[in-house]
Amino acid sequence: MTEMELYSRWQSKDLEDPDLTKELQEVKDSPEEIHDRFYRELEFGTAGLRGVIGAGVNRMNIYTVRRATQGLADYVNEKYQQPKVAIAYDSRIKSDLFARESAAVLAANGIHVYLYKELMPTPMLSFAVRELHCQAGIVVTASHNPSKYNGYKVYGDDGCQMTTESANAVLEKINHVDIFDGVKHKAFDACLAEGSVEYIGQEVIDSFVDHVMALQVNPDAARKAGLKVVYTPLNGTGNKPVRNVLAKMGIETVAVVPEQENPDGNFPTCPYPNPEIRQALEKGIELCEKLSYDMLLATDPDADRVGIAVKHEGNYVLLTGNEVGALLLDYIARNRIEKGTMPKNPITVKTIVTTKLIDAIAKSYGVEVINVLTGFKYIGEQILHLEQKGEKERYIFGFEESYGYLSGTHVRDKDAVNGSMLICEMASYYKLQGKTLVTALNELYEKHGQFIDTQQSFAFEGSEGMVKMQQIMDGLRKNGIDSVAGKKVVYTADYQTSVRKDAKGEETIHLPKSNVLEYGLEGGASVIVRPSGTEPKIKIYYSILGSTRGEAQALLDAIKLDMAKYME
Repeated sequence: MTEMELYSRWQSKDLEDPDLTKELQEVKDSPEEIHDRFYRELEFGTAGLRGVIGAGVNRMNIYTVRRATQGLADYVNEKYQQPKVAIAYDSRIKSDLFARESAAVLAANGIHVYLYKELMPTPMLSFAVRELHCQAGIVVTASHNPSKYNGYKVYGDDGCQMTTESANAVLEKINHVDIFDGVKHKAFDACLAEGSVEYIGQEVIDSFVDHVMALQVNPDAARKAGLKVVYTPLNGTGNKPVRNVLAKMGIETVAVVPEQENPDGNFPTCPYPNPEIRQALEKGIELCEKLSYDMLLATDPDADRVGIAVKHEGNYVLLTGNEVGALLLDYIARNRIEKGTMPKNPITVKTIVTTKLIDAIAKSYGVEVINVLTGFKYIGEQILHLEQKGEKERYIFGFEESYGYLSGTHVRDKDAVNGSMLICEMASYYKLQGKTLVTALNELYEKHGQFIDTQQSFAFEGSEGMVKMQQIMDGLRKNGIDSVAGKKVVYTADYQTSVRKDAKGEETIHLPKSNVLEYGLEGGASVIVRPSGTEPKIKIYYSILGSTRGEAQALLDAIKLDMAKYME
C-alpha cells in the first residue's frame, strides 16, 4: 500500500484509542506529516520497537504493539509447549496501556502471562523471566529518550534481550500479521478474571531485592560511614526499589528530589531524562548544594542505568559511566581479594566502546577481560556461557560506558538498583578513609595512565535521516580514513565484515557482525563509529591515553574536530 492508502485505511477504522483518531484528523491536510507516520513500519530488532507515540505504522500505539505481540506469540507458541511470558512497564505515556494490550494478545493466543501490578525497573523484568521460568519477557520502555517516545523490548528465556537470530525469527512472524485483522485479542479484565493473566506477587519483588543485597562487598561500610545521598528517579521506576535497598544497607540520610520523585511520563523538569546529561541532574545538584550532601544518585526512567555527581573540594563533580565502571571494578577486585572471596580465574566483561583503563585495572588484579559488542545482552550472553559450563561464579562485574553496571548473575541486563547499592557502598568505603570517589579516581589515573573516554552523538531525524546515516557509513567503508588530527591510522576494524587490517595484514574478528567501524591511531588513541541501535543517531566513541591530563585533552579536542567533518 502507498502511504495515502495506509492513511485512508487507518482513518476508516473505528480506532479504540481516541487520541489516534484525533491525530489522524489533525494531519489530514499535511502530506509531510502523513508521510512520516506511514512511510515505513517501526523496525523490530534486538532492541524490540522504539518510536514516537502516535498514529500510524511508524509510531508506537496499541496497534503496532499488538501486531508485534502477535508475532512474538506465534514465535513462542511454535518454539515452546505451554509457554509463559513476563511483562513489566515504566512511567512513560501509555506504558501501562501497552503492557495490558500485550498481555491481552498473549493470553488470547493461549500463553500464560505474569504482569507486574505497577511500574517496575527493566532489570526486574529480566529477573522475573528467570524466577518464574518464563520463555520470554516484554518491558514497555524507551529508557532515557524524551517523553514523546515509547518502546517495547523483548527478552528470551535466559533473561537477556533477544539475540539477532531470535529477533529475526519474531520479525518474520510479525511480517505475516495484518495490523488490524491478523491479531488475536481479548479484553484485559476478562484475561485477569479467567487467570490467563496474573499479577506478579510481592515475593518476586522481595526475592529480587534479596539477590541485590547479597552482592554487597563490604556490608558494614554504609552503616559506619554516614553517607548522605540525594536521589532522583527522574520521574521513573527506581523510586521504590532503590530507596528500599539504600535503607536496607544502612544509609539513613537520603533526600529525594521532590519534582522528580513521582512517576510522570512528561518528565517536566528533565526533558531528556538521561543520567549522562547534566541538564537531567540539575535539580538534584541544586538540592545537593542546598543540603551539602556527599553525593547525587540518579537512575533513568526504567532504572537500568545510574549516574552520579560527587562532592569534591566544595564542588559537585559528574563522573562518567567509564569512570564509575573503572572505580567499581577496582573496588570489587581489591576488596574481594582482601576478603578471600575472589573466585579462581575471575572475569569482567565490557563492550568494545568501553574504556581501556579496564584492561590495566584487570591486569593488576589477575582478572580476565572479555570484550563484546555494544549492548548489554552480549554481556548477559557471556554470563550464560559461564553458567552453562558451571562457572558463573567467575563473573565478578560487567559494564558498558553508557552508565550500565551489573555485579551479579541474578539478572542478565544492566541493573541500576544493583549499581546504586554498589556505588553508595564504594563511596562509603572511601569516605571512611577520608577520600571522595574523585580522589580514588585520580589515584587510578596516577597508577594506570591518563585515560579520557567520551562520545559524540550526531542526530539524523526523519526518513532522510536514516538514508543519510547509511550513506555516511557506506562512505567511510568505501573511502577509508588515513589519519585523524595528524595521527596516522595504524589499524581499521570493520565489525560488519569481521576484518581487522593493519600493516601486517588482516585478521578475523570473532564477534557477531555489527555495523561498527574502529580506527586505531598511532600513540594508542582509538575512534569507534556506530549507528545507534535504538535512536536515529550516529555515535562516535573516543578513547585517548596521554602522559598528562592536558596532553590527552588537547588530543581529544583535535580528534573530535577532525571526525565531525565525516558526519556532514
